[in-house]
Parts: sequence; C-alpha cells; structure tokens
Amino acid sequence: QLTLVESGGGLVQPGGSLRLSCAASGIISRFPAMAWYRQTPGNQRELVASVTSGPTGTNYADSVKGRFTISRNNAERTISLQMDSLKPEDTAVYYCNAGRWVGEYRPYDYWGQGTQVTVSS
Repeated sequence: QLTLVESGGGLVQPGGSLRLSCAASGIISRFPAMAWYRQTPGNQRELVASVTSGPTGTNYADSVKGRFTISRNNAERTISLQMDSLKPEDTAVYYCNAGRWVGEYRPYDYWGQGTQVTVSS
C-alpha cells in the first residue's frame, strides 16, 4: 500500500520558480519508477517527468525539458519537482504517481490529491 501527498504549489509570476514535494507513506524503493503528472480542466493528465532507480534515470516532456528537474530520495520517501522559468501554460494541478518503466513510463493506480500551480502576473 502506498499513500502519496503533494505539497508546494501556489501562485507564481512568469519566470519564477516553485519546488513541489511528494511525501510517501510506503516504501517507494519498491517502485522502480516515480513520476509527476499535471492536469488542466477538461484535459487528460499529462506526464511531465519520471525518474527511475535504474540506468534509465530521468525523462521529461518536451514542454518542460531544461526547466524542470525531478528527483527522488528513497531513504526520505520523497519525490520532488523543481520548476524554474515557469510559464503561464504550466498552470495545472500537479500529481505524484508511482509506476514502472517498460520502455516508457506506465503508472500504477497510486495518486496523490494534487497541488495547484498557477503561473500568472
């Protein structure tokens, strides 16, 4: 069993930064891959970034590559998303997820409640 709780969202001006955190109640080292998704009203959840324990490392959506950095700390059971150079189109609810890597990221049905990120002047 795994419970995920996201935090760190808020309102930020374009060009600003936010750091999202996801705290896990279970042992995340059991899950070889973790990820952040985001969702805007009326749209499906979009995979933003994933991180694996193996050689695959990190992967990013083209829209955030070079601006976002995902990391995981198995000992502290946390997954983080550092978001820099934020743009209005980054506005969304961001969700943490546990999954697996099979040539691409595949989510398990473990989701947090989400944290709202709003980028606006």
